Amino acid sequence: MTKPRHIVAIDQGTTSTRALLFDDKARAIGTAQTEYQQYYPYPGWVEQDPGDIWRDTLTVVREVIAKAGLAAADIAAIGITNQRETTILWDRTTGEPIHRAIVWQDRRTAEMCAALKAAGHEMLVRARTGLLLDPYFSATKLAWLLDHVPDARRRAEAGELAFGTVDTFLLWRLTGGAVHATDATNASRTLLFDIHQQAWCPDLLKLFDIPARLLPSVGDSSKIFGETSPELFGAAIPIAGIAGDQQAALVGHGCFARESAKATYGTGCFILLNTGDRATDPAQGLLATTAYRLDEEPSYAVEGAIFIAGAAVKWLRDKLGIVAAAADTEALAGSLPDNGGVYFVPAFVGLGAPHWMPDARALITGLTLDSGRAHLARAALEAVAYQTADLIDAMAASGARPKILCVDGGMAANNWLCQFLADMLGMEIVRPATLEVTARGAAVLAGMAVGLWNKDVLASQQAESDHFHPTMPAKARDRLRAGWEDAVARTVMARPA
Repeated sequence: MTKPRHIVAIDQGTTSTRALLFDDKARAIGTAQTEYQQYYPYPGWVEQDPGDIWRDTLTVVREVIAKAGLAAADIAAIGITNQRETTILWDRTTGEPIHRAIVWQDRRTAEMCAALKAAGHEMLVRARTGLLLDPYFSATKLAWLLDHVPDARRRAEAGELAFGTVDTFLLWRLTGGAVHATDATNASRTLLFDIHQQAWCPDLLKLFDIPARLLPSVGDSSKIFGETSPELFGAAIPIAGIAGDQQAALVGHGCFARESAKATYGTGCFILLNTGDRATDPAQGLLATTAYRLDEEPSYAVEGAIFIAGAAVKWLRDKLGIVAAAADTEALAGSLPDNGGVYFVPAFVGLGAPHWMPDARALITGLTLDSGRAHLARAALEAVAYQTADLIDAMAASGARPKILCVDGGMAANNWLCQFLADMLGMEIVRPATLEVTARGAAVLAGMAVGLWNKDVLASQQAESDHFHPTMPAKARDRLRAGWEDAVARTVMARPA
């Protein structure tokens, strides 16, 4: 019998679920995707129906296999990558969720986090988890479910319920309830996991009042967690890789070496810098997190988030009509000899790391009667590079600075932006030939676990990447960044009292 040579990666995102098929060289050769609904019951609340996520996952996996003319027996393994922090609580007997999923964007537990900070608990949380006390993470979402869903806390303490992030819920369903587990990257985003001990932390469980019986076991990012129920796809398929989306992108770029880094440019931007076997104490506004865990040995990363990247271009397109399509910004930006002194601080939802000012608001400075749509388009792109440079500088203050930055996400297709990033950071920017890096990371982890390949499988694809090298004189770069810093200072001064 021929050994199966294909991997399916499930890429479960915030607004859509995708399945990608990879060949034995880790190249994407097929895809299927479906979008699903978000629910906003109150201001600041964001929910999803786990039933939609499960149904869509089955649909896209079946579709991508069928479109390639393959069967389940041709699939060596499945890898899962997922939106992080989104919280699901379900019945262990039926597998049915007891409430909609509370999404990572949800802010309903802001008061709970503020109270815990005021009580002096953030130092403990940061020391054990590398994270901040923020509604973004899973623990306060889970606590809210236990306290607001009727009878949930009693049932949790009786062992009748199971908690998980989206990867855990999918793993449970795919294995017919046989496996309740997660990987170290997803566990490290819950506020309940000690990233140094690589174990659930009793002190944090007590702080958030979470019964330990709810929690999944924690495994490596690359391992055989279990097999799919045979009736789902026609035969059992090993589930052999799991990683949160940003960590999967790090793997997909092949950033296994210390001080290698990646930036994913979508609505916002996430930058992860590999810090090797040591979890650094990052500068304020940055996070320490598990990058991946292989052979029971964790590797760590420093992470920083930019709230608005592609969303600024979307605003120019949808609200101002400055561009008809996001891709138009490349030609507009390149049509100008310089920025004309125009700066755009896109603080529509505050400023992320390293400023961490949630009450800041967007500001455009330097407009003159000569300013036009090209200046605004260029300013939106420049803002992405300036914010990236701010994050890289903050990472350097934590003791690590990359020599090369790997990029992916929709905005990375913009050549002008990639060159400006190289100029502002004073470093090489590497863009892979395919931008399906997150799904590829999940596929690589799964393929490694079943012996289909090792880390070297990425080397040939890296050779096909586009490279952008800095060409701007240092004085010109410093002048531009000084203008950005002035614009940020004006934004800070303009915050509401």
